[in-house]
Amino acid sequence: MTDSTDTLRRGRPGYDQRGILEVAVAAFNEHGYDATSIGMLAARLGLSKSAIYHHVASKEELLALALDEALDGLEGVLRSPEATTGSAADRLEAVLRGAVLVLAERLPYVTLLLRVRGNTDVERAALQRRRAFDRAVARLVAEAQAEGAVRADAEAAVVARLLFGMINSLTEWYAPSGPTTPEHLADTIVALALTR
Repeated sequence: MTDSTDTLRRGRPGYDQRGILEVAVAAFNEHGYDATSIGMLAARLGLSKSAIYHHVASKEELLALALDEALDGLEGVLRSPEATTGSAADRLEAVLRGAVLVLAERLPYVTLLLRVRGNTDVERAALQRRRAFDRAVARLVAEAQAEGAVRADAEAAVVARLLFGMINSLTEWYAPSGPTTPEHLADTIVALALTR
């Protein structure tokens, strides 16, 4: 016997909210959020618009779910035990490694996050969360600089931006199916970041 809530969530032709979200994120990344319509998503999915609205209230809800996927992963890295205990250098290493893994695991979602410009309330809320993440990383960099684990001849916020510039650039060229593993990328970024 199937659970009635599962039947409701899956919808008619087998798409659940997650499947619709994945197609939406791909379309947002390909065409831009503003240029992607529910009609376009319906055509890609082979569904009616009403079938999509069975799972989400609006295109904006899809955007919010997608941005939450990226931000929840990054914020989770900051809250991880490895990022909250130990020396500042160890915590920074954990954040850098964790961010690379989140990016690799949630590549389309992080790509979308990096493209938002604050044109909607959902985008502005995501940018506020992203700025809070950036400030937390900058504070951690400053602590690691005080320990001598990171060069101290540059402002901590600038160093944090440069480090995450490296990580964020992975959205432009990293292929999960390619020969380079996320762990190897994380090793390289940590080696460049920390003076051990």
